[in-house]
Amino acid sequence: LLPASKSISNRALIINALAGNSSQLHNLSDANDTQLMLRLVNSAAPVIDVEDAGTTMRFLTAYFSVTNQHKVLTGTSRMKERPIGILVDALRVIGTEIRYLEKEGYPPHEIQNFTGQKSNKVRIRGDVSSQYISALMMIAPTLPQGLTLILEGKIGSRPYIEMTASLMRHFGALCAFNEDKVIIPHHAYKPASFTVESDWSAASYWFAFAALASEAEILLPRLTLHSLQGDSKIVTIMESLGVAAH
Repeated sequence: LLPASKSISNRALIINALAGNSSQLHNLSDANDTQLMLRLVNSAAPVIDVEDAGTTMRFLTAYFSVTNQHKVLTGTSRMKERPIGILVDALRVIGTEIRYLEKEGYPPHEIQNFTGQKSNKVRIRGDVSSQYISALMMIAPTLPQGLTLILEGKIGSRPYIEMTASLMRHFGALCAFNEDKVIIPHHAYKPASFTVESDWSAASYWFAFAALASEAEILLPRLTLHSLQGDSKIVTIMESLGVAAH
């Protein structure tokens, strides 16, 4: 079997938590990032150790901020070298009090208080990791004034932003992604049943095997041609090599 998509699983877990943890989620990834997210998103512990999981660090920083949970987020020595400042700055603009415990702009950091929404607009560079943008998108429907993200400069990871927007809509949120703006009004998430797709990156290797074979028929379960994942473009690429998917 193909592994489930880690990117989709992590987003679904955050949205499910924001929707009250009453959704039915199926085929979650067994990758360490996702298993950490599953364990930590509802943890009552005051210190959250994300180990080396960057997605988990970024998504949980936003999640714990808007749910007004006093948490310290930390990780491995390598995680403490990975910047978090762009996301923290945006959350501070929105109304969260966060302080760094060691190096400015890097974990570990302490989420102290969400004092109420101070702004419904945030400017953020479009060429940074899409995880910063997705983290802010997913919390936006829970904010009393909603949120408009203004993406400055070239947008580097549009497929991941579109993935986040599609998942949010599946759980009842409203989200418009137009050119350089993501506009998300206040609108409560609704619990929903959801099955995570298989990972298209893993599937691409099987497409390559089929292209090299004189004849092949391969069944790849839980994939959809109308996928949320950017790597599904492998279907179009492989068509020129005689590999058809249906």
